Order: sequence, then C-alpha cells, then structure tokens
Amino acid sequence: MNAFETLVRAVADLSNAGLGVVLVSSGAIAAGMSRLGWEKRPKAIPLKQAAAAVGQPLLMHLYEKLFAEYGKTVAQILLTREDLAVRNRYVNAQNTFETLINQGAIPIVNENDTVAVDELKFGDNDTLSAQVAALCEADLLVIFSDVHGLYTNDPRVDKTAKLIPEVPALTDELWAKAQGAGSRRGTGGMYTKLLAVDIATQTGIGVIITHSEEQKRLKEIIAGASVGTFFYPEKEGLKGKSRWVAFGACSSGTITIDEGAKEALLVQGKSLLPGGIVDVQGDFLKGDVVVIEAEDGEILARGQTRFSAEELLKIRGLNSLEAAKVLGKEITAAVHRNDLVLFRRDA
Repeated sequence: MNAFETLVRAVADLSNAGLGVVLVSSGAIAAGMSRLGWEKRPKAIPLKQAAAAVGQPLLMHLYEKLFAEYGKTVAQILLTREDLAVRNRYVNAQNTFETLINQGAIPIVNENDTVAVDELKFGDNDTLSAQVAALCEADLLVIFSDVHGLYTNDPRVDKTAKLIPEVPALTDELWAKAQGAGSRRGTGGMYTKLLAVDIATQTGIGVIITHSEEQKRLKEIIAGASVGTFFYPEKEGLKGKSRWVAFGACSSGTITIDEGAKEALLVQGKSLLPGGIVDVQGDFLKGDVVVIEAEDGEILARGQTRFSAEELLKIRGLNSLEAAKVLGKEITAAVHRNDLVLFRRDA
C-alpha cells in the first residue's frame, strides 16, 4: 500500500501543477489472484483473463480512493494491441486521452488482459507505456523498475558495473549487452526496456529508467534531477501518421526489394515502385501496413501499401507501364514515400 500511496501522491502533485499525466499500471492479475485465493500465478490464458477480470475493479477502486484524497478524478483505459493496429481506433484513442487530460483527469492504463490473446498482446508494460507515450505525443516517459537504470554490465553478476547516466543514442553494443545472460527478452528485463526506449525516442520522446524507490522524487525527475538513466530523444522524431505506421499498426505481410529499390528508398528518399519488388509474403489488402526488407533480410522500413498482396505478386519486377497493363489501371507507387517510415539510412 505504501508504494501505491507514494506513487499516487507524486502523480497527483504533477497533475495539480498543471501537467498532463498518464499512468500505465500493472497488478490486475495479481489483485485478482489474491481475491480468488490463488497462490500461484496461472499459465493458462483463460485463468489469467479470469484473474484480470476480478482484479481490474479492485485495482481501480484503490486508485480512485487514493487519488480522490488529492481531489483528482481518474479514468480507466484498457487497451489491446488491436486497439492501436486499426488507424481509426488509434485516432479515437488519441482523442480520448487528449480530452481526459484537458479535463484534468488522470488516465490509468492497463493491458486488457481479460480479452487479449498472445497475438494481440503488448507483452509487457514497458512496451505498453512506450506505445501510450507515442499515442499521447508525450514529452517524457518515466519507467520505474527494479533496477536503477542502464549499467555498463549486469550489476547482479558484475560488482564493478557502473550506472550510465545518459545515453545519446541506442547502439549495437547496448543492444548486445541487453540481450546478455539474465536479461534475454524476459518480461520486464532490460531488453524489453530498450525496446520501449527505441519506440519512444524515435517518436521524439525522452525516456528515464530508474528504480521504483525514486517514485517519491517524480516531481524532481520531471524538473531534470539526475536520477537513473536518461535516453535522449531523436531530434526529428516521428510525428502524426508516421508514428502509427512505425509502431501502432500490426504488420500484415512483407515486401522484399532489390538493391536498386533499397537505394531509392534510403538514399534518394523515393517511393517504392513495383519494379523493385522481388517477393511478397502475406495475405494483405490495400491500405494494410507491411514490412519492407532487403534480400538479405535486413528490415528497411514499414509502409502502407497501395495494392493487395495478390496484385503485387502479379506486377513485381515490372515497370509502371507494364504493371498498368497487367492490372488494367494506372500505377504510381506500390508504397508511396508519404506512407513510409524508414528504419535506417545510408550515410
């Protein structure tokens, strides 16, 4: 209870100071397990969903009671991956968050474990928090954890490991260390936190990872206190629809392109034409978001396709005139530059 009270007090103080705050919380399944008398966390999805269904109102009742002591109104928002995957639902969610914040309410977000299945789950609260931060066009994401930040090595096995106070950009070396022993892709591990950092910083949002014991210093952290590890946002972060294309939408397939098309995308900033397409995987439709990769498997971009997979298979490798004859309609781009988000650029 003390941890909840500390967090609520810190968040309420920020909100009462006029800042828009969104809280991404967890604990619904644990709360439900306690009420149901379960000692061991279930593995079966239906049991997890049942525990979440019981635990969600308990969790929200606690938040509502504690925030009310500071005169704050809370709102519950339950999300699944599918809620962000569909463009109009993504925009609707944005509008809901904006309205609640403008009204002085504090949105409390959790994954909708009562209905989510593995294919439509965010997977962990780190990723969920980054997706919500991008959705809300936040200025800063603060991740409270059981570690004090990013270290030069795993502090659990290397006592000489030192805290890294600032990270200008994510490097291959940092990714390699995050995937090392003790943290490999485990829920809540450093790898998942870097995935969250990657989403947030690419959308122009700074990220702080620090220990949960620092929750009481949230106001100082927002003011710039040196706590944990700060990850600098990219100067030209993704905006608007590009955020959804890059991180909101679920990929419906893959388009493999040749070296010429790769250069056109990465170096020349052009659209993807049918002539540069080597292969098409998936059963996607016009308007779906697809991954664009090189022939060696390197992921280059994500984009909203202007043709279905069936159509692209018919016109791959053809120039625009040839493709127009095959489909019986004018051909411009397979994926237009305005609907593309690149994941790397050649120097």
